[in-house]
Amino acid sequence: MASTNLTSEKLPQPTEHIEAAEDGDFKHSDAAVDAATRGQVVTGYETLGVWETINAFKLCTFVCFAMAFSAATDGYQIGINASIIANKGFVARFATQIGKNGAPALASPILAGWSSIMSCGQIVGMVSLPFLSSRYGRKVAMYTYWVILVGSVLTESLARKWQAWLVAKLLAGIGVGCLQSTVPTYISEVAPVRIRGGLLMCYSFWWTLGSFFAQIALQHLNKESPMKYLTPIYTQWAQIGIMILIYVFVPESPAWCVNSDNIDRARRELLKLNRGVKDYNVDQQLQALILAVEHENLIATERKREKWYNIFRGTDGLRTVISSWTNLTQQFIGLTLFGTFGTYFFQQAGLKDPFKIKVITSSIQIATVIVVVLLADRVGRRWIACYGTSLSCLSCVAIGIIGVVPQGKASTYIFVLFACLWNVGLAANGATGWGYIGEISSQRLRPYTAGFAAASTCVIGVVMNNLVPYMTNTNSWNWGLKTGWFYAGVGLPFTLGMWLLIPETAGRSAAELDELFERKIRPWRFHKTKTATQRLTNVSNIGVQ
Repeated sequence: MASTNLTSEKLPQPTEHIEAAEDGDFKHSDAAVDAATRGQVVTGYETLGVWETINAFKLCTFVCFAMAFSAATDGYQIGINASIIANKGFVARFATQIGKNGAPALASPILAGWSSIMSCGQIVGMVSLPFLSSRYGRKVAMYTYWVILVGSVLTESLARKWQAWLVAKLLAGIGVGCLQSTVPTYISEVAPVRIRGGLLMCYSFWWTLGSFFAQIALQHLNKESPMKYLTPIYTQWAQIGIMILIYVFVPESPAWCVNSDNIDRARRELLKLNRGVKDYNVDQQLQALILAVEHENLIATERKREKWYNIFRGTDGLRTVISSWTNLTQQFIGLTLFGTFGTYFFQQAGLKDPFKIKVITSSIQIATVIVVVLLADRVGRRWIACYGTSLSCLSCVAIGIIGVVPQGKASTYIFVLFACLWNVGLAANGATGWGYIGEISSQRLRPYTAGFAAASTCVIGVVMNNLVPYMTNTNSWNWGLKTGWFYAGVGLPFTLGMWLLIPETAGRSAAELDELFERKIRPWRFHKTKTATQRLTNVSNIGVQ
C-alpha cells in the first residue's frame, strides 16, 4: 500500500490552521495541535445541518445517489433468484422430478445448488476485487464487475438446462459480490460527512427497489403469461446499460488517490465532485484527507501492521467484526427464509398468492428504507440497527408460535402481519448494515475490510441456502412456519451482540472514527464522546462569538 508523501508544492501545511488563531488564543491553538496530531482538521462544514449539506454539495450528493443505483441490479438479481423458482414456466423448463401432486418440481438439491453457488460467487468477488480496487482504483473495479454482470445476464438469457442456470448464478454471485464490496466503499469515501449515513443507506433503498421490481415483474408474469419466464430476465439489460453510463461519468475516489500518493489527481477529483460549492477551498479539503491518511499510516507503521491481513488483528480486527456484525446477523434472523426463498416459503406454507404477499412485504421494505434514509443522520445508525434487528428476531418467535398452534384463517393473517414486521426490522438492519460495512474500517484497509465483512455474510448464506430448501419443502423436512423457531434460536445471540458491538457513527469523519477506536471507547459510548474535531470546532465557534 502506497504511503502519502507530502511536499509544500502539493498542498498547504498543517500549521496553517494553527497560525490562523489570534495571538494569545492558547485554547484554539492547543485544540488545533491536538486535532492535527490525531489526523484531524476543521473543514468548515462541521456545523451544517443535513439539508444545508445537501444544498451545499448538490453534485456530490447526486453522484453518491447515482452510484447507489447499482444496488438495484443486486436486489433484482436476488429477487429473481428468490421468486422465479416458483414460476410455472421456469419450473417446467428446469424441473428434474415429479412432485407429490404429479406436477413437475424442482429438486431440493438443485434449488440449494443454485442458491449456494450464488453465495459462493459473492464470496469470490468480495475477497478478490479489493486487491484490484486498492491497486488500480474504484473505477477500474466498477468496470470489472460490470463486465462480469453482463456475462451473468447473457448466460441467464441463453440457459435452457439447470446446469447452465448454475453457471449464470455463479457469475451473478461474483458480480454482485464485487458490487457489494465496492459501492459502499466508494460512497463512504466520497459522501459529505454530515449526510454520509443517508447516502450509504440509499444502497439499501435501491436494493429493495430492485427486489420489489423483481416481484412485480414475476407477479405480472404469473398472472398474464406464466410460461414466459424469460421476460423479467431480459429487463435486466436496461439496468446494465444505466450502470455503465453512471460508471463512466462518476469521478474517482479522492481518498483512494491520496492513499495511492496521487495528490494532483485527488485535487482534480475533489474539484469535479464539488463543482458549484460556494467558497469551496480545495486545499483545505485536500489537507483533511491527507492528514487522516498520514495519521493512519503512521499508526500502522508504529504497530507494524501495514499489510492488508491486519484487518484480523488488534483494533482493526475489532473494526472488521463490527463492520460485518449487522449484515451477518441478517443471516441468523431469517434473511434466506424470507428473502432468498420468500415467495417459495409462502407458497410451501400454503398461501394462495405467494407472489402478492412478497410484493406486499417488499413494499413495506421500501417504505421502511425511505424512513431510515431520512433518519440516519438525524437519530443515528445504532438505534435503527439494534431496534430493527430485535424486531425481526421477535417476529421469528411469533411465526414459530403460529406454526405450532391449531391452524385457521386467522393464522394466515397473523403470519402475514409478522412477516411484514420482520421485513420492517430487516430493512432497518440491512440499510444500516451496508452503511457500517462502508464506514467503520480505516481508510487504508477499507476495501479489504468491506470485502471480508460482506463475504462473511455470504459464508453463512451458503449454509442457510442449503438448509432452507429442506426446511420449507413439503417433499423434504416440511417444517413450514416452525422454521421460525430455528431462526429465533440462532438469531438471539447475534441480536444481543448488536447492542454490545454496534457504535454510533453519525456525523463522524473517518479521522474521528480512527480516534474513537484508538482510544478504545466502548461502542455504546461513541455518541457521547467528544473528538478532537469537535473540541476544535467548539473552541472556534466560541472565538467567533
